[in-house]
Amino acid sequence: MKYAVLREDEAGISHFEDAEAVLPLKDFVPPAAPLQISDQIAAEGFVFLTLPAGWTGVRHRSPHRQIAAILSGCFRVEAGSGEVREFRAGDLFWMEDTRGEGHASSAEGGVPVTMIIVQLA
Repeated sequence: MKYAVLREDEAGISHFEDAEAVLPLKDFVPPAAPLQISDQIAAEGFVFLTLPAGWTGVRHRSPHRQIAAILSGCFRVEAGSGEVREFRAGDLFWMEDTRGEGHASSAEGGVPVTMIIVQLA
């Protein structure tokens, strides 16, 4: 399972990294056969979020270490490095830029963006 991570360097500039979850076979719901599942990641909570069509945010830091699952729409993110990525339904986006200058984001394509965000411990 692939996802993008937004991290900060020592200067506080955010940049994207590509990552892939490690999913070894484990007993998860015995007596069912083992499933591919990652190690558990501690979380504090989750929120549902909708960005209205055409919404454009100002540059900001992520309010928490968090991972977003995009449900609909096109979520555009510009890292502090200038790199731009677009996330659509089914994409995962992990945010760790909580201290530096942050990123800018917007809802593209004339439709709202909906997502679930899991806030990490």
